Amino acid sequence: MKNLTKHLKGESRSPSSGPKYPQGDCCVSRGNRASCRDEDDGSSRMDAVLLVLGGMALAAGLSLGERLSPWQSWLLYGAPYLVCGYPVLAAAWTSVRRRRFFDEFTLMGGATFAALILGEPAEALGVMIFYRVGEMFQDYAAGKSRGSIRSLLEVKPAVARILKEGGFALAAPEDVEKGMRVLVKPGEKIPVDGLVVEGESRVDTSPITGEPVPVRARLGTQVFGGTVSLDGSLTVEASGPFADSNIARVMGMVENAVARKSPTERFISRFAALYTPAMFGIALLTAAVPPLFAGEPWRDWVYRSLVILMISCPCALVVSIPLGYFGGIGAASRRGILVKGGGVLDAINEVSVVAFDKTGTLTRGVFEVTALHSALGVEEEELKQAAWVAESLSNHPVARSIQKAFGGEEASPAGAVSRETAGKGVVTTYEGVEYAAGNEALMRDLGVSSAESGDSGGTVVWVARAGRFLGSVVVSDVLKDDAAKAVARLKERGVKSYMLTGDREEGAAWVARELALDGYRSSLLPGMKVTALEELAGSSAKAAFVGDGVNDAPLLAGAHVGVAMGGLGSEAAIEVADAVVLNDAPSRVADLMDIARRTRRIVRENITMALAAKAVFMALGVVGLAGLWEAVFADVGVALLAILNAARAGDR
Repeated sequence: MKNLTKHLKGESRSPSSGPKYPQGDCCVSRGNRASCRDEDDGSSRMDAVLLVLGGMALAAGLSLGERLSPWQSWLLYGAPYLVCGYPVLAAAWTSVRRRRFFDEFTLMGGATFAALILGEPAEALGVMIFYRVGEMFQDYAAGKSRGSIRSLLEVKPAVARILKEGGFALAAPEDVEKGMRVLVKPGEKIPVDGLVVEGESRVDTSPITGEPVPVRARLGTQVFGGTVSLDGSLTVEASGPFADSNIARVMGMVENAVARKSPTERFISRFAALYTPAMFGIALLTAAVPPLFAGEPWRDWVYRSLVILMISCPCALVVSIPLGYFGGIGAASRRGILVKGGGVLDAINEVSVVAFDKTGTLTRGVFEVTALHSALGVEEEELKQAAWVAESLSNHPVARSIQKAFGGEEASPAGAVSRETAGKGVVTTYEGVEYAAGNEALMRDLGVSSAESGDSGGTVVWVARAGRFLGSVVVSDVLKDDAAKAVARLKERGVKSYMLTGDREEGAAWVARELALDGYRSSLLPGMKVTALEELAGSSAKAAFVGDGVNDAPLLAGAHVGVAMGGLGSEAAIEVADAVVLNDAPSRVADLMDIARRTRRIVRENITMALAAKAVFMALGVVGLAGLWEAVFADVGVALLAILNAARAGDR
């Protein structure tokens, strides 16, 4: 159990030396997977051989029974006991030397050694065998739960082909600098974040987004380090060094998450620190009080005290509960959600209100023309042509969406001259004719009448030519594909959904109506969002906030749980958030809630099962109805059941 506990605690290394994983876990900290696997397999095979030999000796002794003399029993049981129990006895001796008298090794070693003295070598050997068997299963369960975390860490690319004159040079991803061009061959991992400047390929983004469907990368496409080019070669211009890449940031978050304890874990650690000495005191009183004050036989009551010591080991609590959170973090990572510690899983279980930012969170942050409203007697093509000419020289996002929709790849009209007025729109003179596109205020300034707003499901751009109103173009920020699904799933779980945005009332109202949100606030400055969330949530509700921009960082940090969109989100938002959704899908918030609830249920099951079993068997031990065999089940058996149950948290 000690090895497992080390793995779960995540013994740290210096920040420069690599991941915060135990030095003993060569698979992670040394990076030498082949030697690690051989080393682990050899150790496991040796353990299995020793346990089989010990089991054979125990079975032989039990079958011979009373035909064995005391010395024969000692020889038959003693040698396997020392061989199988050597790791426990050595750890117990180390604990005693360091004055740690109340850990699992001193309890286990002391109880079995005392059983030998009392003439119960078969029970002492049986305890050691079952303890080691339980430890083997625990290692298996821990490895299973660590698998998803380890696989995430393994997506780090091993090499980068830096293009140079006349060829390329192999280098570590850490040596790639901004502006360098790297060649990625089919089937290889992309070493750094960057833009595709040559080639085309399908890219498997599942290592960082959890999405199994490959995406097409071509000229101008942004790609991320750790993803895989499946069927084509790509030339990628690095947007920065590997340390600044998406996958490096992901790895750092995962490493830190494993080391962060939840409130439940901290409580159990404090509980175990008091519980074990208390149980030792109860065992001592059980051994001493009846013989001293009631004349009971010493041997019987000392044996009962040994049973209490065996039962009192808090392994099921101390080991299985962190493993449950570890499995929950792993399950979330496989869904493309990075959780910064078990405490986040505890916190999100308390959330009853989720507030979303709009642009980049519920919407794609990409404006598209969604409606046209021609004035009476105006052809649609005439409206499109006038809108394109008016917006042809502007760099405003709304203007660019109109250019793309109505002009395509066409160049700006030659000789056109534009005059843009902030907050109103643009006026373009082309071939002596004045074209205008903007809001009602611009139309009023130009003396254009009969302007109709049309659909208000987005930004309404009114278009005029030579002082005549031609109609309106509606430009909307397109909803994400699963935004409605995200809100619906939260409602199914009894969670209210709100939206906090700096966008205008018209755009915000349309999004809220389309998604059936419980409410929204529009035209908010960053500081106003904090107050708005407090007002919407009320004094008693715990609220989560989901956002992606720099302006969302204060609210992500101040909310009960902050969730950042990691694909397009800003560095500031990702750093301060408690969880990060790598593929920017808002429905992942509901997935995170499901994983958190499942993890909490498993942790509570383990606590209840462990304490109930120990209480029952301890009572039986005090009255003499349970021996060391039953104590083994109460300790190792219950711990094993709890650990296997905890491993279910990662099965998602």
